[in-house]
Amino acid sequence: MKDCFISNLKTNDEITSYFMVKSVALKVGSNRKTYLDLLLCDSSGEINGKKWDIADEEIPGLERIKEGNIIKVRALVTEWNSMKQLRISRIRLTGAEDNLDISDFVKAAPEKPEDMYGYILGKANSIADSQLRSLCVKVLEEHKDKLMYYPAAAKNHHAEMAGLLWHVKRMLMLGEKACEVYTNLDKDLLMTGVILHDIEKMTEIMSNELGISPGYSFEGKMLGHLVLGVRELEKYCTEMGMDDEKRIMLEHMIISHHYQPDFGSPIRPLFPEAEMLHYLDMIDAKMFDMEEAVNKAEPGDFSDRVWTLDNRTIYHRKG
Repeated sequence: MKDCFISNLKTNDEITSYFMVKSVALKVGSNRKTYLDLLLCDSSGEINGKKWDIADEEIPGLERIKEGNIIKVRALVTEWNSMKQLRISRIRLTGAEDNLDISDFVKAAPEKPEDMYGYILGKANSIADSQLRSLCVKVLEEHKDKLMYYPAAAKNHHAEMAGLLWHVKRMLMLGEKACEVYTNLDKDLLMTGVILHDIEKMTEIMSNELGISPGYSFEGKMLGHLVLGVRELEKYCTEMGMDDEKRIMLEHMIISHHYQPDFGSPIRPLFPEAEMLHYLDMIDAKMFDMEEAVNKAEPGDFSDRVWTLDNRTIYHRKG
């Protein structure tokens, strides 16, 4: 049983608790002394940890710590750049004698992966356009195993087990409502864009079966999921004999959904469904980050600064 959760930590708390290692590296500081840099997580969130001024004889033991390990640490909760951080004084790997429940350490989407997948596949099967329907069903069925656990990010929004399914499901729900208001939108095209827009995050991001990502793959760093998505879509569409206009519009939706060059899109959306896809993506990402920030703050108080929300502090209302 965990002693405390990341979401409950307060600055200046002295803690002894268990965490899962999301990333780990031995580094050398400006003072030329070795330190351990950790990203730690549990089911409530994640926090950076540092163990400073490591002696040479400590290094072999610390090198045994790997991503996915559960460790026990003694630490002081500090603050750096308006973010909480752990200053670790003691650290050890855990074993069976610690009697831990893995669910305490795995952050997961709030719905079962099987249910979310079933919902998305159902929407794919309801697409009227036969080519778009076949494309979506084929992609979903071929990626089913990984979709059961894959996060939608290494960090930030939907960086959790089955987070990619959760992200797509809520975008589909929101997209259907948008089509009721903006009746000029082609619902089939928009739903297809939603289902496909982030599918190559499963190539871009590395993840274990608990949805914990240590970072990006070589292809992910070099190309990104937008380029990877267009590349894979080209293969599917060629195999299916999809007409050029439809294929190019789908490729455009993938490559433009980040909207601007600073975020990876070389071109902005050039038709209504592509524009709407961008805003559905943004709304779901921002609402996820807002909810996370509110949940980490006490009622009547503000959260820590949230980098993905332009370093804003988010208020948790009392009522």
